[in-house]
Amino acid sequence: MLLRSIVACALLLLLGGPARPATEIAHGSELPPFLYTVAKTYNPLAWMHGAERFSSDAAIFISDKNGQHVVVPDFATSADPSVSFDGQRVLFAGKIHPGDSWKIWEISLTDGRPRQVTNAVEDSIRPFYLPDDRVVYARKSGQRYVIEIADLSGTKPLPLTYIPTSAIPADVLRDGRILFESAYPLGVDGNPEIYAVYSDGSGIESYRCDHGPSRQSARQSSSGDIIFATAHGLAKFTSARAQQVSLSSPAGEYADGPTEIAAGDWLVPWRSDAKQTFHLVRWSQGLPHPQPVVAQNGVNIVQPTLLTERTVPNRHPSGLHDWSNANLLCLNAYTSKYQFAPGSIHAVKLYTRDTAGNTRLLGTAPVERDGSFFVQVPADQPLQIELLDAAGRTLKRESGFFWMRRGEQRGCVGCHAGPETAPENAIPMVLLKSTTPVDMTGATVQSAGGH
Repeated sequence: MLLRSIVACALLLLLGGPARPATEIAHGSELPPFLYTVAKTYNPLAWMHGAERFSSDAAIFISDKNGQHVVVPDFATSADPSVSFDGQRVLFAGKIHPGDSWKIWEISLTDGRPRQVTNAVEDSIRPFYLPDDRVVYARKSGQRYVIEIADLSGTKPLPLTYIPTSAIPADVLRDGRILFESAYPLGVDGNPEIYAVYSDGSGIESYRCDHGPSRQSARQSSSGDIIFATAHGLAKFTSARAQQVSLSSPAGEYADGPTEIAAGDWLVPWRSDAKQTFHLVRWSQGLPHPQPVVAQNGVNIVQPTLLTERTVPNRHPSGLHDWSNANLLCLNAYTSKYQFAPGSIHAVKLYTRDTAGNTRLLGTAPVERDGSFFVQVPADQPLQIELLDAAGRTLKRESGFFWMRRGEQRGCVGCHAGPETAPENAIPMVLLKSTTPVDMTGATVQSAGGH
């Protein structure tokens, strides 16, 4: 206890004492109270390989009218602060003792007493509040992170992701979906990319299909746009564009937690290059230079989170059924960012991947002249689609994997068409032939058939 108190006081003096830069005094007084994480070492993408992001000295601080102080000084390590919708409570990942695994905790800002939320043996990190006293977070499973949902009361968690690679929450959207990050192609090693999924694990999709070299640290702004970091600075997704829009942000590297102070005004972790440590800056769109807010040589300062009330996201009823499988209806496989000659698609194959990383064929089904097919697929496991021509040659095969939940019935516009694409107002030919899906669960291997 004494050692932890000494460490906490040392960090407090580091940021709140005479070494604090004058820019924090000048600009910090204009900011609402906010939380942030301090650590000597910080690797924002270590989670992609199941590795540790923070050094063991990581600690959450609060900046308010009383200055800066550690939020949970009795914890050996703390990070990932997330504020409740009423602005009165904070979720965080923490370790009471250095040798502990990361657990999810909640602390009331009125009484200051933390309580444990998760009990898994493995690390649990990156929590966010959901409506109805639920929480979403990432739990380590082997060498990857799986996103889960649980009640704050500690009920049995529900896994949301079913791929052989790591996934980690990034934000909770106002429409009720969970914004998360994983590799692209999804389900295999690659660069970080942004996805969305409903809180029952259904409706998984890439947020946009113009996949770039790196997209991470995504947050939703008050306008509904998604602001995120790329290898070249900040960018955003807007409802009017199918591709990302670059922002004229200062050159450098950006990390977890771009936080909106007001429209177009952001508190962001930034560093000029990889040789420097991250510090908090205030940046407004249109300004060429960021304003320092909290900085200290040799220390990373990341994950800014405003202590303020927020709108509760939409709730949505689950459309899942208690089935062992799921149904997938493709309206038109020709609707795609890839170009397929009319009449060229004759069949679809479906694959899965086992826990050892081996890919296995589940089945083959015909594709109708209008590009439609209707298949039953196994639930809660990786799935991959391949399109074939009349000779059985591959026209296109997914690079990664997706999944469908138990009892999910999903219709897709096409193959890699993008979530912004609207379907044609027509009855797909496959449903005019039969409303029974082709069994692609692996119980039998279907012949390809044809038109």
